[in-house]
Amino acid sequence: MRRLGRAVLAALLLLPHRAAADDVLVFAAASLTDVLQELGAAYEHSGHDHVMYNFGASSDLARQITAGAPADVFFSADVARMEELEKAGLVERSERRNVLSNTLVIVTPADAKIALSQPADLQSIRSLALANPEAVPAGIHAKAYLKSLGLWEALEGKVVPTLDVRAALAAVDGGHADAGIVYATDAAISKKVRVAVRVPREQGPAIVYTLAPLERSTKPATRALLRFLASQEAAQTYTRFGFIVLPAE
Repeated sequence: MRRLGRAVLAALLLLPHRAAADDVLVFAAASLTDVLQELGAAYEHSGHDHVMYNFGASSDLARQITAGAPADVFFSADVARMEELEKAGLVERSERRNVLSNTLVIVTPADAKIALSQPADLQSIRSLALANPEAVPAGIHAKAYLKSLGLWEALEGKVVPTLDVRAALAAVDGGHADAGIVYATDAAISKKVRVAVRVPREQGPAIVYTLAPLERSTKPATRALLRFLASQEAAQTYTRFGFIVLPAE
């Protein structure tokens, strides 16, 4: 899967450019895939610039940007990854916007015979799919939540780490893991998983999606797209996909 991500990025780099100001490349968290594809299509249909995406784990995307990948916009599921880019002088703090939040859910295959009604029931399963809990935001959040309940030590050995949150969802969706912890918005796109436990927002870790243009992108199109993605018009679409829209700062 990592090789596939690199192949997608390489393909993006080889795309013919019409005019630099017409193309905007957005590096975005995997959990934003569906909503941003819809927003991008609507944006282009309205006569605006061409939007391209590279979706993946925010941690991997931040590393690619640090290594010189030609992103124009970064839409991260983790404030810490954005702050790393700020410290490296790659994004300007004054242009950063905290746009969205999310909640965690525990999912099982839709046809699973295992009945989970509370987080402690995870101790009875054999495998738990998480986005890599040492690096990927969704996995880091899941680990923090399980630690807050005193369950992490009992479950750590059962964790199946995946590349990103969509891969964790796919592991449960395909019956390759007994359960998984993903974002509520990810669970909503699959008919092959069922939500066993919803983590109340106030009981889970703070999940913040933050958006910023890359300092090296001087295209007017970059800032125009940023304004759209943080707009009230876009907020309606985020809400329809199940995201929590944060108040404008």
